[in-house]
Amino acid sequence: MNFLEATLAALALLSLALALWQWLAAGRFPLHRRVTEPSSTPACGDEAPTLAAERRPAITSLKPLKGCDATTAESLQSWFNQNYPGQIQILFGVADASDPVCKIVRELIEKNPGRDAQLVVCAESLGANGKVSTLIQLERLAKHPLILVSDADVRVPPDFLANITAPLRDSKVGLVNCFYRLANPATTAMRCEAVAINADFWSQVLQSTNLKPLDFALGAAMLTRRKLLEEIGGFAAWVNCLADDYQLGHRIAQRGHRIALCPVVVECWDAPMNWCDVWKHQLRWARTIRVCRPLPYFFSILSNATLWPLLWLIASLVWSKTLCAPLIAVVCLLIRMVLAQNLQRRFMQSRDNIAPPWLAPVKDLQQAAIWTGAFLGNTVEWRGQKMRLRRDGTLIAEK
Repeated sequence: MNFLEATLAALALLSLALALWQWLAAGRFPLHRRVTEPSSTPACGDEAPTLAAERRPAITSLKPLKGCDATTAESLQSWFNQNYPGQIQILFGVADASDPVCKIVRELIEKNPGRDAQLVVCAESLGANGKVSTLIQLERLAKHPLILVSDADVRVPPDFLANITAPLRDSKVGLVNCFYRLANPATTAMRCEAVAINADFWSQVLQSTNLKPLDFALGAAMLTRRKLLEEIGGFAAWVNCLADDYQLGHRIAQRGHRIALCPVVVECWDAPMNWCDVWKHQLRWARTIRVCRPLPYFFSILSNATLWPLLWLIASLVWSKTLCAPLIAVVCLLIRMVLAQNLQRRFMQSRDNIAPPWLAPVKDLQQAAIWTGAFLGNTVEWRGQKMRLRRDGTLIAEK
């Protein structure tokens, strides 16, 4: 075995070990576990529901919106359907009054007259990040001590607010966030991305928590205290940054507060995407992570459990005189596919919409190309606009 083959063999076995560690870390997390809420049925007179409501803090939910698709109405309706005993305020923000999503929001508000909900036109452009600009303007209208930020395409179960507020009973917790799954992979390209999200991303986050506490937030749904948000400068402090979720979580963690993960998984419903769309989406994520966490992202290529076994397989077929090395390399690839299938089933809680096994290696090879692309440029396409990403994570609009 020459030096190159030995090196590739070591990298292949390392990537397999990291994949197994990732799988074990995911298995220890209480995924999908729910809190047990007291019964809403009065036990001692009619005041019981009122007392239950008083025990749960009031929440203002901020929903920055831009555009819509066939899934938008149902995703937004899920926020009206919350079985939460505390007060809820929902603020929907749009930058343009002519945005077609406005019609959907108005219909939902009319359909749910018992909810404190409002559509706000946030016409001010306060920085390069349009989403954060909208959040700044919504924050001014917030009534309640807890602030929840969630993306437009996020769909939640009826008990979501009851679960995401539970960790805040610990005063050391400064922010609660949760994992999200791609719920409707309608194309082969989206099913490939589903491997990245529904198998790898959540388990990699849990793997990282084995090394150090979480110091960033996952942006699908984030809950924090309004007082703490004000202490870190509010959303205005990162209006020119791309990774608003990272900035929020990181700044809260820097002040000594813990970032907690809610075991309940939310769903992201996206419009159909082709390979080009997925490539742009993943490349934006990659370049964002590279800027926010350059060293961990650089070394993340070591965990690619298809790239290194495949290169070892090719090298062993060229130079090896035995079948031992090629067989071990093939076993590594098979284990990678089995682990990806298992993680998807655990995350999705069903066999529906699970990507076929062969897409795990395809995703890994695509990720290797994206990893390379992340270091070869600083331009990202976001919300239909090309932006240049600076080293400090801030954005400049491309002309």
